[in-house]
Amino acid sequence: MSVEAIPEGARASEFWRGARLSIPVVVASAPFAVLFGALAIDNGFSVAEATLMSATIYGGASQLVGIELFGHQVAPWLVVLSIFAVNFRHVLYSAAVGKRIDHWPLLKQAIGYFFLVDPQYAEAERKGENGEEVTFAWYMGLALPIYVFWLAESTLGALFGRLIPDPHAIGLDFLLPIYFLGLVMSFRKRPRWLPIVIASAAASMIAYKTVGSPWHVSIGALAGVMLAAALPVRADETVETEEAVEVVS
Repeated sequence: MSVEAIPEGARASEFWRGARLSIPVVVASAPFAVLFGALAIDNGFSVAEATLMSATIYGGASQLVGIELFGHQVAPWLVVLSIFAVNFRHVLYSAAVGKRIDHWPLLKQAIGYFFLVDPQYAEAERKGENGEEVTFAWYMGLALPIYVFWLAESTLGALFGRLIPDPHAIGLDFLLPIYFLGLVMSFRKRPRWLPIVIASAAASMIAYKTVGSPWHVSIGALAGVMLAAALPVRADETVETEEAVEVVS
């Protein structure tokens, strides 16, 4: 069934199903949004500039890397390259999610790729693996609250973030890593999950100590992808894939 063929009431229901999934993401990302806004002001950004960066780059960790480099008067090309390095994983996300949304019109696909952050990828992939269609209404129901609250919270951080003298002291910076750990653990039933996670984590830690931040993010992701591609496909995985295709079709 195409997205356009879904009745209006069903689209609304799909939207709210996605919106409910956004609640833990909004809560977990709030401290980082506030922290970004406060750090942006400390590095010479205006409130409007900090909000504009959140609205256009919309990359969380890459935004933090960007403002830190701006604050150290680094060459603009190096700032852009560093942000690309942190966000390179989104190239991998789009390759995976692309097959879930290729039935959308091109404009909707472009909108979907803009909102493709980490939890958006994880939830879309989980929905697709369960044999459910990733509809535009569901996707935007998940994406819009995360985006709107990220903008609002980063603006609040720019306005009032200095009232929190040390976010690290009260553990605010630990919420998002816990949430991401939950995302990783949710895929633990996938074949070869453990060796791929171990390889990715090990490569990321080695890269962090040798090459440095932010390159360890992309290097860790590539190590996991390379191992996944190198490992042989078992016969039972082929059968599961064929069964999943039959369910979707």
